[in-house]
Formats: sequence, C-alpha cells, structure tokens
Amino acid sequence: MKKRYEVLLALDTRGKEDNAKDTIERLEKEFIAEGADIEQIQRLEKRDLSYEHNHIKSAYFVNFILEIDPTKLDRLRGKFKLDSEVSLYNFIALPAKTAAAA
Repeated sequence: MKKRYEVLLALDTRGKEDNAKDTIERLEKEFIAEGADIEQIQRLEKRDLSYEHNHIKSAYFVNFILEIDPTKLDRLRGKFKLDSEVSLYNFIALPAKTAAAA
C-alpha cells in the first residue's frame, strides 16, 4: 500500500547551474521507475546551506510530494547516497490525502 511522503532534495549544481532542470527531470523518472505517483514538484531555488556539507556551501532545493510504497524508500536512499548531484535528502511521511469536501 502506498503512503504519502515529502522528499526534500538539495542538489549540488556547482558548475552546472543551468542543468538543474535536467537533474530534476532525471530524479522524477527515478521516482516513477520505483512506482511513485508524483503529486507535486516544487522547485525552491538555490540557497546557502547553514553549514558546509562535503565542501558545498549552497545547493538548489527541490521538493517532491508523492505516494510510494514504503518498502521502496531504502532503495531510493541508496540511489541518492551514490548520486553525485544529490547532496542532502530528507523523507517526511505525510498524512493521507483526504477527499475535498463536497
């Protein structure tokens, strides 16, 4: 059974700021390949990090709202850990989407 999550990603775009769109599209395809239903993609912009992480002082943030089988999360975390363009990531469980009141 799929559950709803918010996935915040900090992308390392050093030297390839113009390619953030391509990276986001690639990540979207990875989510879909794992069976995710993407509800929303929020491109938040490039921001300075509170602290330097792996010699990165700023990152481009993107937020995915999606539904996915929780058993796929470990696999996605493993992919992100090996992905040179994903600097930081965070998964937050969200409440199930409720039907709009009639």
